[in-house]
Amino acid sequence: MEKFEVTILGCGSAKPTTRHFPSSQVVNVRDKLFLIDCGEGCQMQICRNHLSYNKINCIFISHLHGDHVLGLVGLISTMGLNDRITDLHIYAPKDFDKPFKSMLEFFCVQLDFKVVFHPIDTTKTDIIFEDRSVEVSTIPLLHRVPCCGFLFREKPTSPHIRREMIDFYNIPYSQINNIKAGMDWVTEEGKVVPYTRLTRPADPPRKYAYCSDTQYIPYLYKQIEGVDLLYHEATYGDDKESMATIYNHSTARQAGRVAKEANAKKLVIGHFSARYLDETVLLNEAKEEFENTFLADEGLTFTV
Repeated sequence: MEKFEVTILGCGSAKPTTRHFPSSQVVNVRDKLFLIDCGEGCQMQICRNHLSYNKINCIFISHLHGDHVLGLVGLISTMGLNDRITDLHIYAPKDFDKPFKSMLEFFCVQLDFKVVFHPIDTTKTDIIFEDRSVEVSTIPLLHRVPCCGFLFREKPTSPHIRREMIDFYNIPYSQINNIKAGMDWVTEEGKVVPYTRLTRPADPPRKYAYCSDTQYIPYLYKQIEGVDLLYHEATYGDDKESMATIYNHSTARQAGRVAKEANAKKLVIGHFSARYLDETVLLNEAKEEFENTFLADEGLTFTV
């Protein structure tokens, strides 16, 4: 199965702590790295997790609160110091365009690569990125400022070759890609061997949903139905549900409810309030709604 992983770089909320970094994570799809959000300390976490700066070609920013974006300019500056030459694409709410360009002009002069800004409308579900491996679309969320999550859909892969059948029919390796593409094989005797006999079905495409800061949305499950992995903010526990309502955040129980309603396979909760010195209480409350729940933590990698 092709690589599809999520590495947590930061899972804290706005108030700094010694236990967690602000929001940031790397999605690895077939060895292509995508960065989601970029709080302070992001580049330090990239180093700690032995990730390559220059493999990150796209950065997705969910909203314009400091704990999700204040590490971005420093990261771009460091990429310049690392002799980057490949274009860097930034996908962020449209209001970020002017201040972002001003910061680049002030702090990131003489870069040897282009920084391409792609404004996104956080109120719509749109495909904002696509290549041969993955498609990324926006998930409108409800927060105090325009905010969206991101849905990563893996592109279908080719069928698996049955090696024993290839050997049995003495099929040359030069024909394997044709067979994966659906071509039957004809033996020297003229017998047609269907490609379905020479292959096994491809792995089903996987989906990962990143739901950043948001209040509980009863209809959110419709946009992320059947995801293999869901990351959903869980800033507060039941004891602070009133604060979640005031600040447009979610509780851990509400995150679990979204995962259950969406028929997700696995839930990871994060964006923990600094009030909780032990997030076990949040984990337990989420698990009461959705058993297959895990706590985010810096350095953890989850397979989609």
